[in-house]
Amino acid sequence: MKYTLKEPVPSAIRRIDYRKDLNDEQYAVVTSAEGPCLVLAGAGSGKTRTLIYRLAYLLERGVSPESILLVTFTNKAARNMQDRVEMLLKTKPRGLWNGTFHHIGNRSLRKYAESVGYKPDFGILDEEDSRSLIKVCLGSFIASSSKERFPKPGVMQAIISYSVNANVEIGKVLASSYPYFEKFAQELKQVKELYDARKRKSNTMDYDDLLVNWLRLVKRDERARAKFAQQFRYILVDEYQDTNIIQSEIIRHLGSVHRNILVVGDDAQAIYSFRGATVRNILDFPRQYPDAKIFKLETNYRSSPEILDLANDSIAHNKDQFRKILHAQNPPFEKPVLIEPRDLHCQAAFIAQRILEMRDDGVELPDIAVLFRAHYQAAELEMELVKRGIPYIVRGGIRFFEQAHIKDTLSYLKILVNPNDEVAWMRALSLQVGIGPAYADRLYRKFLECGMDFRKFFSKEHEQGLPKSIQPGFRKFKAIIDLMLGAGGSQMKPDEAIRIVLEHGHEMYILANFDDGKDRLDDLYELVNFAHTYRSIKVFLQDVTLREGFKGETVNGVPSNDEYLILSTIHQAKGLEWKAVFVIGLCEGQFPHPKSYEDAVDLEEERRLFYVAITRTKQHLYLVHPITRYDYHMGMVISRKSLFLEELLPEYYTVWELEINGEGETEEGIVDVSREENG
Repeated sequence: MKYTLKEPVPSAIRRIDYRKDLNDEQYAVVTSAEGPCLVLAGAGSGKTRTLIYRLAYLLERGVSPESILLVTFTNKAARNMQDRVEMLLKTKPRGLWNGTFHHIGNRSLRKYAESVGYKPDFGILDEEDSRSLIKVCLGSFIASSSKERFPKPGVMQAIISYSVNANVEIGKVLASSYPYFEKFAQELKQVKELYDARKRKSNTMDYDDLLVNWLRLVKRDERARAKFAQQFRYILVDEYQDTNIIQSEIIRHLGSVHRNILVVGDDAQAIYSFRGATVRNILDFPRQYPDAKIFKLETNYRSSPEILDLANDSIAHNKDQFRKILHAQNPPFEKPVLIEPRDLHCQAAFIAQRILEMRDDGVELPDIAVLFRAHYQAAELEMELVKRGIPYIVRGGIRFFEQAHIKDTLSYLKILVNPNDEVAWMRALSLQVGIGPAYADRLYRKFLECGMDFRKFFSKEHEQGLPKSIQPGFRKFKAIIDLMLGAGGSQMKPDEAIRIVLEHGHEMYILANFDDGKDRLDDLYELVNFAHTYRSIKVFLQDVTLREGFKGETVNGVPSNDEYLILSTIHQAKGLEWKAVFVIGLCEGQFPHPKSYEDAVDLEEERRLFYVAITRTKQHLYLVHPITRYDYHMGMVISRKSLFLEELLPEYYTVWELEINGEGETEEGIVDVSREENG
């Protein structure tokens, strides 16, 4: 059955001058996207604007709101689109199906819950509820001998969720991402089965179930599928490159009658495979729909021509992609800049200095971002920003030295420096298996009764008097403290102390307790690298703990209540833009991630991540490659340029050479730098 758009427009709706408001590329999508359509929207090309005008175009021509499905990835995006459509049309499109996949899935399942074995009043487990139920299920499988190493509920939740969203068996998830838990593969499969059974029995679904059961509904219930497929004459999907296999299948079934499926995205910005998203959905769309129309939005309204020249050059090295060449609407500005400071401290000093220079030139701090592949790469920079009084926020996260796993690790060192530090004792003891806050407090009181004498506190008599459930954790704690005391106690170097903590049980604690355990370990390895430049634990702890939160402070005489520099991982920065962007840590072995060399698919995603980073800026782009760095495993190393820098044609960037001012260095090795342009 085919439909044609009707005229005239209802009098209540305002006519829009589409030809005037849109460029030719956008206009083509808005006015002629009938049937299966793939819109390849380059960075900064007005993707959202195009979707909004397409929706307005359909409504203006009499398409009922109830017959339009607009799927987005965040509730904020859904509300924003609907608000902008209302402003365009001067009317409210009541009945529009608009929201995230999970929102629409929940709405659909309420009516047909029985078809998937649920009652219509099913409950939804949030992440905390889900972890609690998994914890109950885990209790049946954790043997006392393996209790410490068995994944905690949060880790198990992440394993299950990825398995569901990527449609991969748990055994394969463990092999690829959690090899240290492979020996528990059978138990974890049984945990998932028990978890699923308990959810069904209690008439509850978690977030992933909303997708899984929605797909099950439209695949198995012909009545429900026919109802929705007939209802939705037009389906519009935003950020299609970020969909997973389940979401793609749902859209295919919902669009099976009218086939007016418009998906918008950019394969060059597909960077979320770790969440289960697959770039294959957007790359294979023309194969799935051989009659699909393909539109390209290649006019960029964000960046200067020089930025786009470099971005186009970089992404061209990806083989599996839709070729796009971004064209700038903005006037020429300046070439991107490559800077190669001698080490991470010089990198931090240069960035801080350059930020202050730009601020003096009128670029406000919120218009500047420092982007990195992983949070640990910003440790030295955060310290330098603090010392220079530059206020900053870490987008979507916590400042490096304020993260729980960093503070947990440092608590052992604090005990060495100040054995009376109650907070440090409570923190370190509570990390041990079997020791909760209440018993940690009792142990600390016992230490005080022993006159803060470690020898008395760690005596066999004291240990044997403890409950058996406490003894393994107490012995682990004792072993770490004994090793640090034997190596010099508070007089030892901080990096050596942190190594002892990590190598005697804390590494496995991190992996077993956090779903992003490997990332947190990278943070802790960087903590060792950072601490390497310090001669004493005392000075090190003073620097990382005696830091101000900048709210309400004044920087250079100007109130800075709402003025902050932005620090962000590249993943968190997607969809955002700034006037100036620094991309730091562009070293081989760090970016791209070293494991990506094992798989061409992974390496191309890393290149897309680099592409996302460099297309966030409007005018200024600084690519920073520290020449040397201290590595936890190898010591001091000379860092080659990132592959992504090596690939760039020299004509697309300028090199700045840094000069060291003065002969002295601070204890931390930070030096002042200046620049001279070397075209």
